[in-house]
Parts: sequence; structure tokens; C-alpha cells
Amino acid sequence: MFAIGEFARHGRVSIRMLRHYDALGLLRPAYVDPSTGYRSYTAGQLADLNRIVALKDLGFTLEQVGAMKELGPDELRAMLTLRRAQLESTVAESYARLAQVESRLRSLEGDGPAADVVVKELPAVRLIGLTATAASFTPDDITPVVRPLCAELGRRLTDADVHPSGRLTCLYERNHESEDEVVVRATVPAAVDAGGNLHGLEVIDLPAMRAATLVHRGPIDQVLPSWQALARWIDDNGHRAAEPARELYLDTPDDLADWVTELQEPLD
Repeated sequence: MFAIGEFARHGRVSIRMLRHYDALGLLRPAYVDPSTGYRSYTAGQLADLNRIVALKDLGFTLEQVGAMKELGPDELRAMLTLRRAQLESTVAESYARLAQVESRLRSLEGDGPAADVVVKELPAVRLIGLTATAASFTPDDITPVVRPLCAELGRRLTDADVHPSGRLTCLYERNHESEDEVVVRATVPAAVDAGGNLHGLEVIDLPAMRAATLVHRGPIDQVLPSWQALARWIDDNGHRAAEPARELYLDTPDDLADWVTELQEPLD
């Protein structure tokens, strides 16, 4: 028999921890002196102690460790398999965070602004809008198309007596019939019937999707560096962009320098 101090030394745990295991019913002493209350343990109990410590080191709570004492081999295997899946998920999340940190460090050290990117779940939405085509994704080609398109959208919304339920959103996707051209849509969310008289406005239903988002502050014709920073973040973090890309205009005061626009890049 080992006194509690000696057993603690052999088991590489503290006396306080052995008393805690006793209180929880995880590892009772083999003998307790009725007059002194001194606890004693057998050599065979070292295996029980090692099992408790090993399972605790795997991330199981002491409550789970206690329950596992009663499990058969198949049930124990199932719990260990579940724990492995949890650890794999944690590792994947850690690698993703590491990639984000590395991406931000590269941004701070060199080309372009630091990308404070947030991945969001965007809900399904019904939009109403107008479509045009731009020669390319460059601001010099996009801006002359977007501005009149948004103005015309405003006029037709009034004519159709449609009341938007959210902010102006521009959508961008490649024209698959042309190498450089971009399909541009100026839209607003609205609760409309697709079969109604909408004065030439089209109804666009976007499904729920996950998107990488970045807030751009300043004139929208200076948005290219922010889009590029978002693209770098997506690539650095092992994602693939989908379509359509969105610009959600959160605040558009008279001073263009104070504009706030959320860039949303759907992820495959």
C-alpha cells in the first residue's frame, strides 16, 4: 500500500488532485484509516490513475471520464472517435485563423490595405433592378455604367410604386459570352410579385450563400484596392470566389469621402 503522498509522486499528480478525484468518485482510496482519515492506495490503482490522466489530457471533462469507466469497448471507441473529429475540427479552425493572420501580416508589410474580412451567411433575397453591360471590371469602365443605371432604377421604382425594403446593391458577374465584359445590375430588395407590371424592372432571386465581406470607406470609384485586398484574402485562405459579387451601399452622404460600402464576394 502507498500513502497518499507516495502514490501522488508515483502517479505524477498532486495530493489535492487525488482528493478531488476521491470526492468525485473517480478514484477511491483502497483504504481509509478510520481514526486518522489517512488515505492509502495500491500499486494496481496506478493504472486507474493513468487512465484518468490520459483521458483528461485528451480533452474529456472529469464528468465524461467518470462516465467512461462504465463503457464497453465499442462505446469507448465511439467516444474517442467523436473526440478525434472534434480535435480535427479545432485544428482546421486554427489553420484557418493562422492563414488569416498571415494574410493580414502581408497586407501590413506591403501592398494594399489591411483586409478586415468577415465571412458571413447571407440570407436568400428577392431583388428588383436593371441590367447593363460594362466593358471590363476597371473603375473607368464600371463607373460610367453604374451611375446612370442607379439613377434610372430610382425613376422606375417611383413609376412602379415599388418601395425598397433595404439598401441599394450592385451585382457584378462576368459576361460568359465575352472575355472582358461584365454584367452589371443595380438592385434593391423588395417584396414584389414577379408577374406584376414593374415598368421594365426585373426580379432577381438570390439564394442564401456564404460570402467574404470587407467594408470600403470612401469614394466608390476608389474601391479597386479594397476589392483586390478581398481577393487576396480569399486566395490566401484557400477559398474560391463565386458570383455575383455585390456592393452593398450602407451609407451614401453628400461627401463621397464618407461613403461606406460593404463588398461581398460569395464563396464556392
